Amino acid sequence: MQRWHRIIIIIMKTEITINRGLDLSIRGGLPADVEVKRIPAAKVALTPDDFPGLTPKLEVKEGSDVAAGQPLMRSKECDRIKLVSPVAGRVSEVKRGERRKILYVSVEVAGASEVPAVKVSADHADELRDALMQSGLWAQMRQRPYDIVPVADAVPRDIFVTAIDSAPLAAPLTDNLDNKTGRIDAALKALKALTSGKVYVSFRPGEDKALMPEWAYSDDRVVVVTVDGRHPAGNAGVQAAALAPVNKGETIWTLDIVTLWRIGSLIVDGRVDWSTSVAVTGSDVKQPMVVETIVGAAVEPLIEGNIVEGDAHRRIISGNVLTGVKTAPDGYLHYPYRQITVIPEGDDVDEFMGWASMSPSKMSESRSFLSKLFGKKQFTPDARVLGGKRAMIMSGLYDKVFPMDIYPEYLLKAIISKDIDKMEQLGIYEVAPEDFALCEYVDPSKIELQKIVREGLDYLRKEVE
Repeated sequence: MQRWHRIIIIIMKTEITINRGLDLSIRGGLPADVEVKRIPAAKVALTPDDFPGLTPKLEVKEGSDVAAGQPLMRSKECDRIKLVSPVAGRVSEVKRGERRKILYVSVEVAGASEVPAVKVSADHADELRDALMQSGLWAQMRQRPYDIVPVADAVPRDIFVTAIDSAPLAAPLTDNLDNKTGRIDAALKALKALTSGKVYVSFRPGEDKALMPEWAYSDDRVVVVTVDGRHPAGNAGVQAAALAPVNKGETIWTLDIVTLWRIGSLIVDGRVDWSTSVAVTGSDVKQPMVVETIVGAAVEPLIEGNIVEGDAHRRIISGNVLTGVKTAPDGYLHYPYRQITVIPEGDDVDEFMGWASMSPSKMSESRSFLSKLFGKKQFTPDARVLGGKRAMIMSGLYDKVFPMDIYPEYLLKAIISKDIDKMEQLGIYEVAPEDFALCEYVDPSKIELQKIVREGLDYLRKEVE
């Protein structure tokens, strides 16, 4: 069901403006003169749930020594797709849940973490595919439809790279990246070898010149895109929907500029650089900063001594407040490993009138709250849902923050009812759970929309394939 007369994305050549979306005004963002702190990881972990579509099979045992780049798990569907250790050390724990499901595999760092160099050609697609799978980089990309780790034999129509993180309190994705060693150059050529279509790379205005090689601007298979507008402008799926939507029977891949840079490190240096920059943000952080560490690092050392004093309960989120994963202080960074947010939990708050409070400090997009009168005031939201679940209200609120040519409410109802024909007609092949994060935030019905979409995509894949 198309609504071309209601499209809300303006496209002019390679410029996109997102006219619908929302930027949350939250305290605890990074200052202009942000402090960058290096904290070596003493322990890291890989969480299989961070890689949808991949059923893990364990490759190591507790107590075994592993080298950097050695597989910890592999895919049961394709044993060439690996999840590798970013460091050298010893497997300290294989945490399992119900039915012996692998929750995570942790490694205590010991010894040098340098991965032995391998020779990778960016010109041979089959050799490149195998190198990406063996190195763990394949699992860092996503395939649409279904928002999963790309299927081993999938050939993407196009590939979309986003250099934008528009999520609340996020640090710019392009910080600490450069093309001096030719990593971006090599990675772009590699992606061209993996698709017969185009490679789209999206930046905020003016940020592309420092990273993109000159040849990319004249190459008819590389499209440099300038994206302006509010969140979710940085979502690769939103950009793909504006530039070249995915239809039934088609496949596209999405990844961020950091993953592109790591692909370049594999080709240029023969090994993957698993270092990462993590923005430590949120209203309950003393000093928002950027921490340089390793992917999957333990959270506690990254926030130690930087939490506001007091006995109030706090929620630690690996990621941003919209799509992040709740974690314990002794937990680990989750993919894509670039942000920690600390906010009040709210379960110990005694508030007059509770969720119905009209306090001007209450953050809401509803005009019925006084906070709408304060313009760009920064708020301190907590993790409470503030209200009970109820039936979905067809209010049109989703449309205000959902910048895709899709009826979100009708699509969600089709997913709930498991109506495959309607799901396909309403555009399920284009979406991922993160695209509905803002809809979930403004939803007066308190429904877990991202969970519904994830379950719908998994159900559709099981039934159709």
